[in-house]
Amino acid sequence: MSAVTSTGTAAGTAAGAAAAARRAPAGGRDRKRRSRHLHNVIGLVAFVVMAFPVYWLVVSALRPNSEIRSYDQKLFPDTFTLDNFSRAVHMPNFGSAIASSLIICVSAVVGAMVLSTIAAFAIGRFQFMGRKVFMIVLLAVQLLPPSAMLIPIYLQLNDLGALNEYWGVMVVYLVSALPFATWMIRGFVINIPKELEESAMMDGCSRMGAFWRVIFPLLAPGLAAASIFSLINAWNEYLLAYVVLQDNDKYTLNVWLMNFTTTRGTDYGALMAASTLIAIPVVVFFMFVQKKMASGLTSGAVKG
Repeated sequence: MSAVTSTGTAAGTAAGAAAAARRAPAGGRDRKRRSRHLHNVIGLVAFVVMAFPVYWLVVSALRPNSEIRSYDQKLFPDTFTLDNFSRAVHMPNFGSAIASSLIICVSAVVGAMVLSTIAAFAIGRFQFMGRKVFMIVLLAVQLLPPSAMLIPIYLQLNDLGALNEYWGVMVVYLVSALPFATWMIRGFVINIPKELEESAMMDGCSRMGAFWRVIFPLLAPGLAAASIFSLINAWNEYLLAYVVLQDNDKYTLNVWLMNFTTTRGTDYGALMAASTLIAIPVVVFFMFVQKKMASGLTSGAVKG
């Protein structure tokens, strides 16, 4: 009798353990599901907070001026108009402002990518005296606020005769983009095995030939990430361009936006429309490089 009782007890204990084992994973799955839903809600709220200014910019560009100046603002306007875009496009020096921004920003970004790639390759592949100090200086330079460097930069450009010249702004934008781009691309260089270069050199390539044929194509994600950040900083820069460029026909787009504020007031509708047009080139460029940029932001930070 006692043996039967002990057997029944053991069976009950085993059944209870099995039931507990089945309940434990279910509870864990529930916790993971709740955590995932919470993260989704937080992500959705963050997206709405970040996207709302962009939405309001575009909506304001499509509102009539009478609604923009009204105290009764609505999330969805009753009427839409393209008059704001028409006034923005027909504003004086619009075409020259586009040309100035493209010339300055594209030249600065392309030059910065070329120089930073070469510098990142040298830092990532060669051991030389002062290498660590140089890397620390790259980080320290990025901590300096641009406004603190405005007066020294202005004086240097004045001595070089670069005031009111495109190339003066290009050089400053290029130099400003170099530290960040060099540091980011270096992370990709050190993740590329040296054996790839050695194999190419054994096949007859010089070191530079191995770099351009083997290493450079593998740096595409890093170049995409660095170029988009450099382009955004150069495209959105206002203070330096306003101080250095003095002619209305040489102003960049951000400085050209001042034309919408006059002694009679501010044309907010045209200003919002012009701001929307200015943002389009960066958005288009980002759409082309977004895949490489996404992989670049992750793979370049694996090893440092």
